[in-house]
Formats: sequence, C-alpha cells, structure tokens
Amino acid sequence: MNASEHSKLVVIVAFPNLPLLEIAGPGDVFFQASKMVYEKTGVESAYKVIVVAADRSDQVVTRSGIVISTPIKRDDIQQPIDTLIIAGYNFENPVIETSDFYQWVSETYSKVRRIGSICVGTFALARAGLLNNKNVTTHWEKASRLNREYPDVHVDSSQLFIKDGNIYTSGGVSSATDISLALVEEDYGREIAVSVARHLVLYLKRPGYQSQFGDLLPEPENTTFSKIQEWMIANLDKDLSVEQLALHSNMSPRNFARVFLKETSLTPAKFVEKLRVEMARKLLEESDLNMEQIATKTGLVSLVSMRRVFLRNLMITPSDYKRMFRTSRSEVEFA
Repeated sequence: MNASEHSKLVVIVAFPNLPLLEIAGPGDVFFQASKMVYEKTGVESAYKVIVVAADRSDQVVTRSGIVISTPIKRDDIQQPIDTLIIAGYNFENPVIETSDFYQWVSETYSKVRRIGSICVGTFALARAGLLNNKNVTTHWEKASRLNREYPDVHVDSSQLFIKDGNIYTSGGVSSATDISLALVEEDYGREIAVSVARHLVLYLKRPGYQSQFGDLLPEPENTTFSKIQEWMIANLDKDLSVEQLALHSNMSPRNFARVFLKETSLTPAKFVEKLRVEMARKLLEESDLNMEQIATKTGLVSLVSMRRVFLRNLMITPSDYKRMFRTSRSEVEFA
C-alpha cells in the first residue's frame, strides 16, 4: 500500500495574530506520531499537516511576530480532509467577517471525520453553527463571553479539552498539544501516543484531571458586593457566615443571600469557599508560608479541609499545585 492510502490529512486553519504554539504544538505532535507509526508498522506518512490562513492570505503573522507561510489556500485542497482544526480567533476581523469563511467551516464539517478548535477557536465553531447543545470548552478568560453570545452552547472552562461526538474543543494555548495527543491516541492507540508524549517530554494526561487554572470567582458588578469582597479578603480567617456578611452589609440574611446569588451566580457560602481557595493558591505561588499557616490564614482551618476544598474546586491537591506553580528561590540562579 502506498503512503496516500494511510495518510490522514490534518488541516490547521490559522487566524492572524494567533500564538505560534497553536500551530507548532499540533504540527510537532502529528510529525512525531508519523515517525512512531512508521517505526512500529512500516506505514509512512501517517499524518500530513497543512496550515491555511483563515483570510486566504499567503502568510499568517503570529502574535510573537514569527511568520508562517501559507501558500495553499483552503479552496485548493484536493485530498479529503480527515481532521480540521481551527487555531485562534479574531473577534473583529472585517476581512474574515465579510467572507464565506464560516459557511466554509460548516460545509467542510459535513465532509470531515472530526473537527476541533484550540483556545478561542471555539468561537469560530460556534459562529459556524456547529456547537448548539454541545459540551465545549475554551480559554477560561473568554468562557463567560462564549456563554453570553451563544447561550445554546454548554461551556465548561475547567477542562483542557472536551470531546462531544466528533467535535473537540480545547482550553488555553498549551492545550493544543493535549488535544493533538488525544487525537493520536484515538487513531493509533495509547502506545503510540505515549511514545510521542515521552519523546516531546509532554504529559499524555496532565495531573489535576486536566483542569484549567482560571479565576474561580466572577467580578462583582455591584459596588456593595465589591466592598464586601474586600472586607472578606481582609477577614478570611474570621466567621464569614451569611449572618455576618449580611450584618456587615446592613441587610437581612435572607435578602443578602437572595441579592448576592443574583449578582454573582454563587451562594455566599460557595463564594467564600472559592475566595479562600483563590487566596490560598496565591499564597502557595508567592509566599514562604507553610501549608498549615496558609490553611489558617485563609480560613480553611486545617490541611485536611484545605485539601478537600482544593480537590473540589481545582481538582488538584495544594501540594501538587505548589509544585506546579511555584519556583523555589533556591532553584533560581541569579547572574
């Protein structure tokens, strides 16, 4: 059999000003997977990757200024597309907005085996009408906007990537490699995917149940609740019951709880818990306090309690979080 009978064509559609990793990450994963498949089975060119510009230009200038050549236009592709991946998104791009791009995405979806998006590329799939009643993810900073603009889409911004049918969506920029490894595993099995991850020094499955680490709390728009949040932060180790919060806000407990839920979409108790976790992880990242001190200072009381609420909110333990996000001063060399 010749290579063309085995080659899976992966087309990455790149928006202008996207992070380079959204192209380079999948490109390296699929290249390495092809190499591993050949070594194991003798099949050549398991994947063929083409990058095309969303605006049909001859090049894509990435956010870092590195230019990617895109001589092939999406309409010039003759080989059937196996996997279409949308990388990046411009919320205001008159060239793309006035073109037939989203119609092309919708029509192409009906012909491909699967389609995916990286980071805010989820918006392009939504704009093309592919995500109604689908479970998806996107970068945590844009999740509320995706919810607001496409209310029929079910958004879970805690996940690095989500598969719903033959649609894959992913979170932050680095999740480009996570979703690509998942596609390789789907095509050629765990052994090949593990070999690719090991060679590229990546996690096949990241710790923390593949969770994004975004802000847990919404920004309160009500100035009254902005002030009460400031007071909460200064008094995390104190009693922050509904009764105390209502008293400090000159409201009845029942009315405070009702209005607070309406303004923040969280109950006061859940808001306090998430606020304590936010402050605890900030201290884990930046301070020299030990775990017990952080638990006490943030009102999480004990290591057992802090571990429980971290797992509930971040799906990772405090000790694992600290190892992932804090660099010890002793490990840093100063010139």
